[in-house]
Amino acid sequence: MQSQAVSAETDNIFALAERAKDGDREAFMTITRMYQKNVFHLAYSFFQNREDALDIVQETFFRVYRKLHYYERGKSFKNWILQIAKNLCIDRYRKNHKTHDNKALNSEEIEAIHLTDEKGTERNQDTDTKMIVSKCLKELPERQRMIFVMKHYNDLKYTEIAETLGIAVGTVKSLNFKAVNKLRKLMNPYLGRQL
Repeated sequence: MQSQAVSAETDNIFALAERAKDGDREAFMTITRMYQKNVFHLAYSFFQNREDALDIVQETFFRVYRKLHYYERGKSFKNWILQIAKNLCIDRYRKNHKTHDNKALNSEEIEAIHLTDEKGTERNQDTDTKMIVSKCLKELPERQRMIFVMKHYNDLKYTEIAETLGIAVGTVKSLNFKAVNKLRKLMNPYLGRQL
């Protein structure tokens, strides 16, 4: 039953991609709306800078539009887009890492990116948690941070992350495990817990 749902979703994406290739703007806008949040989370995990992340989102979808004819039916469209975004992040990082000043986000900017779904009424506590997570994520090594975001914000499976990053599934699991443990240790002081 689940494989039928995945197949239907793949067919739907392929149909949208085909329409977009033929110049259907609405089809391309639908694709953009479906995946822009995933691309933003990935780019933000890379740069920890909202402006850079938004630039990558724009550049990613410009590149997606130009390369739609390369998308292969049956492959994960989400992985394909995230692979493009990851490559753009790496290129930008290599080009600018020596001169770029990464600024910390203020609380309004953190609210604007909606790192977590807002459930319940305790908005201040939710905002505080987002700020703590955002601050602690900056302390993770680059690959751990990227894998954590892909797994926990973009809901990708280990196999999808491995495919997107071009590394072994075991490496993805190991880096995610290390990221979770390190984040827990980094967050403990903010949450008033002893190690």
